Amino acid sequence: MASPLSLLHLAVLLCIYLVLPVFAELPRIQHQPKHDGSLNFLVIGDWGRKGLHNQSLVATQMGRMGDKLNIDFVVSTGDNFYDSGIKGVNDPLFLQSFSNIYTAKGLNKQWYTVLGNHDYRGNALAQLSPVLRKIDKRWFCERSFILNAGIVEFFFIDTTPFINNYFHDCNQHYDWRGVFPRQSYLKKLQKDLEEALAKSTSKWKIVVGHHAIRSIGHHGDSPELVKHLIPILKGNNVDMYLNGHDHCLQHIASKDSPLVYITSGAGSKAWRGDVKEDHSDVVKFFYDGQGFMSAQVTNSDANFAFYNVFGESIHHWNLTKSTMHSSV
Repeated sequence: MASPLSLLHLAVLLCIYLVLPVFAELPRIQHQPKHDGSLNFLVIGDWGRKGLHNQSLVATQMGRMGDKLNIDFVVSTGDNFYDSGIKGVNDPLFLQSFSNIYTAKGLNKQWYTVLGNHDYRGNALAQLSPVLRKIDKRWFCERSFILNAGIVEFFFIDTTPFINNYFHDCNQHYDWRGVFPRQSYLKKLQKDLEEALAKSTSKWKIVVGHHAIRSIGHHGDSPELVKHLIPILKGNNVDMYLNGHDHCLQHIASKDSPLVYITSGAGSKAWRGDVKEDHSDVVKFFYDGQGFMSAQVTNSDANFAFYNVFGESIHHWNLTKSTMHSSV
């Protein structure tokens, strides 16, 4: 039988393991593009509500578009399960809000996912568990990681720990295991992101996070991301920042760089009805309803579109790599 001192020592080690972040380089995975090097994908965020709030309608249209475009994968911008993430790897909400909703053949592709603030309200580690990948092989979720897809390299970033308000919210529980000490975690993440972006040789660089950097929606800009991420993104020629969090579809262009800010967080509950004042960048489009985004990328051009619950294209634009201008 272990002595009380040994048990105490074990408890201390366990606590340290649970709260200290794992300081390693960003995980890197590969996804083979099409034979001609092109890449098609969909982007959806803020979706997991057991099919309610038009989630099922959006899923139906995503399936049709996924089949039409022969997509390579789906990008999820977080807030995957409402209202408080999942309780564990056996939580039926995973099937009820994901596997049983996105059933179309056109969506039978890999889903690359980040955590949102609502995911942190549950068992955040459960969403990162390989067990979920065994339950549904499409699922892939990490805090932060790099997805190399040939001409496009995606940098998925864990944005929730950046937001100060969550650490002062006494009304909600957040699963911060693996994040504390917070400042060390954030400093390392920024360093890893900047180094990875600087080393990238891909034609297109896209950064994905849950929280908006620029937004005129309900939540608006994230000051912490404006401060810490914009210099990194602009300094390393990032083409696009993709996010959810605001339950809308929006396209905002920078005045002083090619960087564009795209919100696709309209996977279910939307229609908040409030729009914030414009800021220094250029708002190209805003839609306060449900929908999703498609992308078709080649070596020289990238075509993007927003769709509503009826499958109608409500906004589209093109980025041309040679001149790096956008047109609507």
